[in-house]
Amino acid sequence: MTVVIGTDEAGYGPNLGPLVVAATAWRLDAPPADVERVLAEAEPATSPQRRRRERLWMDSKQVYRGGTGFAALERGVLAGVALAIGGMPAAWPALDAALGGIHGSPERAPEDGRLAGLMLPQESSAGDAAERAGEMADHLRRRGAALIAIRCRAVEPAEFNRLLAGGRNKSDILSQVTLGLAAALLPAGEPAVVWCDRHGGRKHYAPLVASEFAAPLVRVVEETPARSAYELPEAGCRIEFSVGGESRTPVALASMTAKYVRELAMRAFNAHWCDRMPGLGPTAGYPVDALRWRREAAAAVAREGITWDQVWRQA
Repeated sequence: MTVVIGTDEAGYGPNLGPLVVAATAWRLDAPPADVERVLAEAEPATSPQRRRRERLWMDSKQVYRGGTGFAALERGVLAGVALAIGGMPAAWPALDAALGGIHGSPERAPEDGRLAGLMLPQESSAGDAAERAGEMADHLRRRGAALIAIRCRAVEPAEFNRLLAGGRNKSDILSQVTLGLAAALLPAGEPAVVWCDRHGGRKHYAPLVASEFAAPLVRVVEETPARSAYELPEAGCRIEFSVGGESRTPVALASMTAKYVRELAMRAFNAHWCDRMPGLGPTAGYPVDALRWRREAAAAVAREGITWDQVWRQA
């Protein structure tokens, strides 16, 4: 048996809203050398003509583009959650619990109360997601595979800025949160493979891997522009950071989960602030439009009695 963990993030570049990191864990009845082949067959086709866009799990950037595709994003994530926990979350608190508690810090965003009231699903069908989950469960079972957990962590602006002020950079924060999630999912006594997308151009990860996994020995396998790979001999674990890692199903579902949680957070963000300033245009939080939003929302933020560090993530 081998445990495969895939990780990815959403919201690395924006100034508004959280940085969200997700990890998925899978158990395969296969040795580590065969897991790539087994997981490459993880999605069934309903017909020979099935198109790529109809796949349940893929890179979130292919599913959700320019504000379109939210229903497909939601369907894939909720199907994954249903597979992992055996039930469908009907509201944000249930999703939060299924993902292991999204906030790992007491720091909260001003819109947190609005987020807690979100009902699910927002745009897709719970029945459709449950049907796809059942389809995937049967398909995975026939291949000796199972999705065993999904975990997610949101770093809100106040925490992000505090970590920056403490001497870490954006890439450090992303890598530490990612590896912390993966380490918490790592099983004892089972061989494991961890797949991560490349973090902000970083090529060298050995010190971070040693720290987050409490590994006495980290063996560098390769550190190239395309991939950085490491072995933890005592843990029986191999960790890879690859360009284009979202092509692997565990990373793809992590990518979709992080994006879905980030989009729900931004829906709550925009609802909260538009209530406080009618006519304020919503934002996705990315730098150019974030500056527009900051100018227009300045009076509302002042009336809220909070500092910009609770709303605006520093670069």
